[in-house]
Amino acid sequence: MIRRPPRSTLFPYTTLFRSYPDFAHRVAAEVERGEAWRGILLCGTGLGMSYAANRHPGVRAALSWTPEIAELARRHNDANVLVLPARFVSQQEGVDILHAWLDTPFDGGRHVRRVEKIEPGTRYAEP
Repeated sequence: MIRRPPRSTLFPYTTLFRSYPDFAHRVAAEVERGEAWRGILLCGTGLGMSYAANRHPGVRAALSWTPEIAELARRHNDANVLVLPARFVSQQEGVDILHAWLDTPFDGGRHVRRVEKIEPGTRYAEP
């Protein structure tokens, strides 16, 4: 198991309206700068969060609605941000998706070249 405790938590501590891109950019920026190992985002569909997060170099945000999607996002694409569509998964499904994503390593190998093509300039050291 490769789970780590969260480094920080970013969410509105108020009932005032907050816009999802603000949180997506804050989390993605921490991952981009290497201040966070991974990030987790939740919103209604997850689409806008994933669009905003993926604007950051080195961030590979994966919208995942099943544990299998989350696992493949890690294995094949080295996803470093998980985006959960809260309107479309139950609380238990969300937990199962999260655990699958946290517990799955990047396969490397043939997938390295593909990930490097997603983000030119990214280089992986082969084990």
